Amino acid sequence: MGMVYRAVDTRLEREVAVKVLPAGLLSDEAARTRFRQEALTLSKLNHPHIAVVHDFDSAGGVDFLVMELLEGETLATRLQKGPLPLETMLRHAIEIASALDRAHRNGIVHRDLKPGNIMLTPHGAKLLDFGLAKMRGPETGRGASSLSSLATELRELTAEGTILGTFQYMAPEQLEGKPADARTDLFALGAVLYEMSTGHKAFDGKSQASLIASIMAADPQPISKLQPMTPPAMERLVRTCLAKSPDERWQTAHDVKLQLQWIAEGGSQVGLPAPVTARRRGRERWAWLLSALLAVVAVALAVVQWRREVPEVRAVRSFILAPEGKSFDILRDRSGGLSVSPDGRHLTFSVRDAGGDDSLWIRSLDSLSARALPGTKGAAWPFWSPDSRYIAFFSEGKLKKIDLAGSPPVRICDANDGRSGSWSRDGVIVFAPTSIAPIHRVPAAGGKATPVSRLDEEHGETTHRWATFLPDGKHFLYMAGTHSAGTKSETNAIYVAEMGSDRKKLLLQARSNVSYASGHLLYVRDRVLLAQPFDPVGLELKGEPLPLGDGVDYDPAYFRAIFAVSDNGVLAYQAGGAESSAQLSWLDRNGKEIEKVGEPGNYDDLTLSPDGRRFVFSLTDPDMGTTDLWIQDLARNVRTRFTFGIANDFSPVWSPDGARIAYAVSGKYDDLFVKPSSGGTEEVLFRSQEDKVPTDWSRDGKLLVFETSDPDGKTRRNIAVLSLSGKAESRPFLATEFNEGQGQLSPDGRWMLYVSDEAGRNEVYAAPYPGPGGKWQISSGGGAGASWRKGGAEIIYIAASGAVMSVNVRLQGANFETDTPRALFSARPAVSGDTTADAQRFLVALRPEAEQGLPITLVTNWTVGLDR
Repeated sequence: MGMVYRAVDTRLEREVAVKVLPAGLLSDEAARTRFRQEALTLSKLNHPHIAVVHDFDSAGGVDFLVMELLEGETLATRLQKGPLPLETMLRHAIEIASALDRAHRNGIVHRDLKPGNIMLTPHGAKLLDFGLAKMRGPETGRGASSLSSLATELRELTAEGTILGTFQYMAPEQLEGKPADARTDLFALGAVLYEMSTGHKAFDGKSQASLIASIMAADPQPISKLQPMTPPAMERLVRTCLAKSPDERWQTAHDVKLQLQWIAEGGSQVGLPAPVTARRRGRERWAWLLSALLAVVAVALAVVQWRREVPEVRAVRSFILAPEGKSFDILRDRSGGLSVSPDGRHLTFSVRDAGGDDSLWIRSLDSLSARALPGTKGAAWPFWSPDSRYIAFFSEGKLKKIDLAGSPPVRICDANDGRSGSWSRDGVIVFAPTSIAPIHRVPAAGGKATPVSRLDEEHGETTHRWATFLPDGKHFLYMAGTHSAGTKSETNAIYVAEMGSDRKKLLLQARSNVSYASGHLLYVRDRVLLAQPFDPVGLELKGEPLPLGDGVDYDPAYFRAIFAVSDNGVLAYQAGGAESSAQLSWLDRNGKEIEKVGEPGNYDDLTLSPDGRRFVFSLTDPDMGTTDLWIQDLARNVRTRFTFGIANDFSPVWSPDGARIAYAVSGKYDDLFVKPSSGGTEEVLFRSQEDKVPTDWSRDGKLLVFETSDPDGKTRRNIAVLSLSGKAESRPFLATEFNEGQGQLSPDGRWMLYVSDEAGRNEVYAAPYPGPGGKWQISSGGGAGASWRKGGAEIIYIAASGAVMSVNVRLQGANFETDTPRALFSARPAVSGDTTADAQRFLVALRPEAEQGLPITLVTNWTVGLDR
């Protein structure tokens, strides 16, 4: 079918696999069509156990498919050594069934499932080679009349007119030339599971005729005869998969996955091998006799020692509500404000008030009220000193600390875009000063920060973050990850390292913040908060991870979940928000709903096309954690995926004619790309060693306005302009010691709207473009998200209170005149939104009222019962 090369993607700097048709098939149009079908099929699938396709193209008459590079061996190679251990077999079986379920839900039947098309990697099974896959629908076949053309040896049979697929894994209906559906794949899955369990093929024969007869009429030898310790439930599952009639099989891969999970979790006593069950019953009789004897002894002891009885310690769950008139919005505010003091007596969290300002609040757990910490407006990623006296946090490009006794915040060091840290008993802080930096150390008393870890760029690492000290104060945990990879990428991992040493040790794979407390590591996978026993001296994991809470708020863009833990058994987390969805609605200028649009969903970066007929938005895949752009047609209510791949695509901007969309693509540095809005090949607009986010496209189509960051941290967030005429060249527009962004050119190209925090909070300003000149403040009391409407005669922006504001504008030469801003309606609880060019209608995604202000879950004595 093809040849595969190991290659390097120079654009995204990653190793990939490149699959090409062999020279002999380049003139075979049927083979090329099947090859293109494989690319199309894989592009529709996004699953951790399906090989990812990055691109498909032709060059010099050669078709090629760019895919995820996988390290490991095929299941066929592994089976040459014999059957898989039961636990390993079940784990891989669940992964394969889950991948098939995703394909079937997308209308795709594999039709060639076999051990040779399953790769076993260090991180699980991967389903490969959808070259024979077909979208579900009418299908015809030439039936068994073509069987005589099949070769005797086992090989892939893909010649025109023959039955597609590998012979020994084909269902009876395939042999008869009937249409294949999802149940056909389940027959093949049953044959694969049989071989994984026993090391023998389910069907065999000395000739094609005998093999066909075996598949059509015979049942394979029971698994229990070859592997006596196989659970009967597994025997039943495989037997049902291998039923001759599709109607007698499991009907969906999801059903098979659930059965496998039940078996893996222990099932019931009926699901155990008979010899084990018999022995267990014998042990149970002895256990009852022994229990009766022990009960008598216990009663006697209770009579003698009842005065010294110790109350049972139990885990207690409760909820912490936001202060009156405020709301918790910890995940969406990107502030990571939840933390618990080491002594377990205090809880801190970020709170947004009615004016839209965020600050840190503190609540004593023996009190019913909380109080704001002065001087913490805009504070992010707080963490405690080991004596629970200070709180360190990031604000205004600095790492600061505040004494809870009442002193104002004190600067520790520079940290342009910091990520949370940890404070040792020796007075040392470890932290990440930016999102793309290694872990640094700094004295808690203040000083210069120096790196203590090193990004492994050869393996794709672009960030180290969430550092936390172990009790000895010498070793620390941290997460290493890759911005352009999804949550399931093997580059996302938790390491333990030692101060003053280059040595590090891989502990586990996870894209999550991590904490150590009470002999356990706490982290999140698939929004489940897990605790895994850990030896902080031997630096070894012990046992399996145990669930503490489900549905924990998780932000894949920041690689972290909302939880915190103390040293003495207090755990806090926030749950429920990440799976929320919003209802799209059209509103008039008074905020009255005109009509709902489509079904509720997750809409971010929502941007209307210039003609108002379509909108583009970003959507995060719940399995991979990566963000892609989608386009929705408002008239037809049809949505289409616009970008593909494992990198995050975000911040879309329409060209003035609606023909193209510019957007940012995540990597070590976020770069600018462009693609036709009707689909096609994306192109690189601009690369540099700084993050870049597009915000506007000039009406004449010649300029792209974007935000950029100073990697040295001297000017923080800035505004620049990229020329799209000829060679792409950028030039700065505004770069000061403050944060500036959200640049929007006026329709005549003579004025720039932007947001700056130079006044201590975000306000909307206007300045002549390209300058020089003065500036005019548009908003009062806070503002953001400004845009020109009515041909430049009106400015719409969002006030800090959440109100949609309107300002009439009069541009006369070099003079800029505005009326007093007036509120149109409140945009809360909007997740995202945009307005038509005439500002008469607003398309907004409104979050349900019930999902606002979610409480914090508090668990005391959270370790009780973990050993059970």
